[in-house]
Amino acid sequence: MAFAGILKDEDIAAAIKDCAAADSFNYKTFFAKAGLSAKSSDDIKKAFFVIDQDKSGFIEEDELKLFLQNFSAGARALTDAETKAFLAAGDSDGDGKIGVDEFASLVKA
Repeated sequence: MAFAGILKDEDIAAAIKDCAAADSFNYKTFFAKAGLSAKSSDDIKKAFFVIDQDKSGFIEEDELKLFLQNFSAGARALTDAETKAFLAAGDSDGDGKIGVDEFASLVKA
């Protein structure tokens, strides 16, 4: 489990179940239910590097689309609308991707 030692499996399962329907994903609700918003900045940074699949130092749109699958292999991909809204919420400098500090701000929002 990629988030072992950071998040509890049961919290992740509840958060995934909560947004199982298309267009029901809300990042604030997801981060709260998964327990990520209550974590230290170190743990939030560890989570960022799990989600940054290509290790570029950024979470790009294609990685955001598969965001839920980082938490649970059987989870759905985000819809295009969810992905774009998530990117817009997190990309505070307008470069089209989410850096580690932007991600931390998003989680704590």
